[in-house]
Amino acid sequence: MAAQLDDAVDKTAPRTGKGGAPPARRSPHRPAGRTPHPPARRTPRFPARRSPRSPARRAPYLLLLPALLATAVLLGWPMVRNILLSFQNLNMKELIQHLTDWRGTGNYQEILGSEQFWRVTLRTIVFTAVNVVLIMVLGVLIGLLLARLGKKMRLTLSLALVLAWAMPVIAATTVFQWLFDSRYGVVNWLLDRLGWHAMAHYDWVGTQLSTFFVITVLIVWQSLPFVALNLYAATTTIPKELYEAARMDGAGTWKVFTCVTFPFLKPFFLATTFLEIIWVFKAFPQIFAINEGGPDRLTETLPIYAFTEGVGNLHFGMGAAISLLTIVVLLAMTAYYLRLTIRQEQQEENEL
Repeated sequence: MAAQLDDAVDKTAPRTGKGGAPPARRSPHRPAGRTPHPPARRTPRFPARRSPRSPARRAPYLLLLPALLATAVLLGWPMVRNILLSFQNLNMKELIQHLTDWRGTGNYQEILGSEQFWRVTLRTIVFTAVNVVLIMVLGVLIGLLLARLGKKMRLTLSLALVLAWAMPVIAATTVFQWLFDSRYGVVNWLLDRLGWHAMAHYDWVGTQLSTFFVITVLIVWQSLPFVALNLYAATTTIPKELYEAARMDGAGTWKVFTCVTFPFLKPFFLATTFLEIIWVFKAFPQIFAINEGGPDRLTETLPIYAFTEGVGNLHFGMGAAISLLTIVVLLAMTAYYLRLTIRQEQQEENEL
């Protein structure tokens, strides 16, 4: 009886596989005893995420580290020392006796309360503005001329610009001193030959305006190659189809410049003007070598004023304070200029 019940259960009960699941059906073509394997699912391969501390992420910072260290040593530490000196009363007596006489903000109060500082500041701003306008206008004209000249003339003019740009500042200043010399200068000789006999022995560094004229000619002459060559290089990136389309529409030279060249090269103009403002504002060797800020300190700019008070009059604390105020004025000018450019770009984006 028990054997019959066991046989009935074996016939009716379903077979279960591992874990209680029904066994897989065996294919008639597959040998018994082998179970099929499910196909392997292919997962997409993504590159492994690099940890923030991986060498590849640290490489740019490691490459910048030598330059940052050199900047901190050569510029950062002198700046800190200059800031400390600006709060001290450091004259020849304190320098010889190694005394430290802290004055607090006395140097700044004395400088900001003097009329000389504000006259020199206004003179520096006007001088910078005149030079930058002349440099940009003449540099753009020469750059456009380079784009129109033939190959040989372009090479000749470019070589002349590069030679003028490569001349050291002091060497160029010495040449201009010879050119504008009152007795043996070529400029006076040429003007005398042209009929201006009153200019035969004219002293170009005897008055404020004439001295500034010589300095302006020198600085503009030294700055033109940078603007002209960069503008010419930038014009080569403008597609020629734009000029052809403008010409077909009947646009003249001025219209082509304002509608094609200037909008396309606007970032170049903004960056170049910004660099020229900084370069002209901090110009020191040209002004000092021509006449040391004379006559009667009427051609002093802020860098010359800081040097005269600090080294010339042996008021080192005052000179340090003036140099820091010079940096503040320059930062204020550049910040105002950058604010105008950013506002203008935002207006153009809103119009688009």
